[in-house]
Amino acid sequence: MPSESKVCFFFPAGRVTLLHRYRLKKYIVSIFRAEGKKIKFLNYIFCSDEALLDLNRQFLSHDFYTDIITFDLSETDEIGAEIYISVDRVKENARKLGVSIQSELHRVIFHGVLHLCGHHDKKASEISVMREKENFYLNKYFF
Repeated sequence: MPSESKVCFFFPAGRVTLLHRYRLKKYIVSIFRAEGKKIKFLNYIFCSDEALLDLNRQFLSHDFYTDIITFDLSETDEIGAEIYISVDRVKENARKLGVSIQSELHRVIFHGVLHLCGHHDKKASEISVMREKENFYLNKYFF
């Protein structure tokens, strides 16, 4: 099975346009490779603020909006996961940051991959590394 077919996108909210999906899938796989990880499967689910808030409450006991929740379902050294992304939060964050929705959407997509590769963003030092990696992969993808 081609590695890019291990990455799937689902749009139950139907509220986002994701351009160049085949290229993006290949690039996501290349990030895993560059970070020294193997991928078994990766499902991205693009949903609403309310759907992600429900997941945040149900599985993480958090009562706040977020742009992304990553569920690592791996049972071996090959990564299997589901990544839920709030399209509403991505659009709002893009507006606040003064960037395009596509750029912010890709940043969040790559952010989830970086979490699965072992990068964290709780401490200031971790946030700094996470932002550097996000920017590195964003710049490489878009330029």
